[in-house]
Formats: sequence, C-alpha cells, structure tokens
Amino acid sequence: MQDLIQKAEVLLEALPYIQRFRNSTFVVKYGGSFMNSPDPKVRNGVAADIVFLEAVGINPVVVHGGGKAITRAMDAAGIEANFIEGLRVTDEASVNIVERVLSEEINPEIVRTIESLGGRAQGFSGTKIFKCRKLLTDGVDYGYVGEVVEVNTEPLYQCILHAVTPVISPTALGEDGRVYNCNADTAAATAAIALKARRLVFMSDVPGLMRDPKDPSTLISSLKIGEVDGLKQAGIIDKGMIPKVDSSAEAIKAGVHRVHFVDGRVPHGVLLEVFTHKGVGTEIVK
Repeated sequence: MQDLIQKAEVLLEALPYIQRFRNSTFVVKYGGSFMNSPDPKVRNGVAADIVFLEAVGINPVVVHGGGKAITRAMDAAGIEANFIEGLRVTDEASVNIVERVLSEEINPEIVRTIESLGGRAQGFSGTKIFKCRKLLTDGVDYGYVGEVVEVNTEPLYQCILHAVTPVISPTALGEDGRVYNCNADTAAATAAIALKARRLVFMSDVPGLMRDPKDPSTLISSLKIGEVDGLKQAGIIDKGMIPKVDSSAEAIKAGVHRVHFVDGRVPHGVLLEVFTHKGVGTEIVK
C-alpha cells in the first residue's frame, strides 16, 4: 500500500507542472553517448519521456545529433575526421555522409522508437526546416558547415496541431542550395526561438554544468545568464559546453522561459527535471 501511496504522491507533485505547461512547446535536443548505449532502457529512455510529454498535452519538438555515428561512417569510408575548435570540418564527401547518417539512419530510428512506445512522430531532414549561411569564424573555413539563420515553422506547427512530434536532423540548405552540416545545439536553440518554445532541454551524457567536471557533487542546479561570462573566464564553461550555453543565453533573451541541461543516462531525466521541485540537472534562467 505504501508503494502505491508514494506513486500517487509523485503524480501529485507533477500535477501543477503538467497544468502549467499544457499546450506549451518544449524543444528537446537529443544527443549524447546514451543514443549508442547497448542498454535499450537507456537508449529509449528519452523517447519514453517525449511520449509522456505528448500524452499530457505538451508539444515536444526534437532536434537530434549523431556525431559518433558520423565518425564511424567516415572511418568506414576511409575519411579522417578533422575538428577545429570542436567543429567538424566538412568537405563535399563528408557532408554527403553527414546527411545520410543523420537524416536517413538516425532520424527514422528515433521516429520508430517514439512510435514503438505509443507516441506519434514525423521525421524531417533539416534541409526541409533550416536555412543557413556558411560558417566562417576568424577566417577559418570549415567547408560545408553552416549557421542556422531561418526556420521553416509551418510543417512543425502542422505537426503540433495534430499532436505529432517533429524529429529534425541538424542539416540545412545554404544560400547556394547545397547541404550544410550544422551544430545541433544551436539549431535546437534557433528552433526554440522560432517556435516561441517555453522550454529548451539539452540532453547529453553529463549531469549538467559542474564547477569541477570530475566531481558531480559540484553540479550547478540553477544559473543566471548574467553569470555565464564569469564561468567562461574561469574555464568552468569550455569546449563543447560553450555552444550549448551561448545558445541557451540567446534563447532566453528571445523569450524561452528556461533552458535545461539533463543527463540522458539518468532514467526519465527529462521528467525529473521538468516535473519535480528539485530537478536533476542544470537550469539556466534570466
């Protein structure tokens, strides 16, 4: 009986959040090594949370990554991966592999997983949703790497209208009509801004922002965007976290209420972060 009472208490704790967020849009960036986990519970956990969001009247929109799968496919093709400042240098041969792996392999797999758990989903190549300009940073040419500048929201709103979760790969069409590889974190943030999302959730394979990356007990539960520059200067925010945090700050300035960093390896991390008082990751607020 006590177990049943505890389950009821969990539902009651979630109730005010469910009521508050009903009909809101949440953009979920789906990435991290948990996508490749041999354990189906870990691999499918985020998808189950997305199905739950659907079921309680929240509108999830998924933007996914797939860097490790791309690297494996490039290795198989005899193409060496090359990164500058954490960005994959993408030549013409590489961008064809990127589009195939992201839009034709990973994207349909996520859609199938959501549907196998009772949800409804529709996959989109990012080239149907995102337009970009060629990324040039400090004169560095990354090849076919783009920065998303425009989001085609109409097909996404159509999905939302019919309670279907859009699942989008992080590729885009450039001004020259060619396919470009884009950073999934910044693509997700741009989508959240365009859709006027209430929440943006970054799923990865770290607990969140930590003052000491080797010590989970130093997790920063809540961070104001005004504190970001100081943490960058201190080296606490660096490498792969920089585009996530910068994208978070831009999203919040544009009207997204909160941004969350959640460990996709934690069972039901999205639900624990969004529907409980304490949460399990890092939230960034205005």
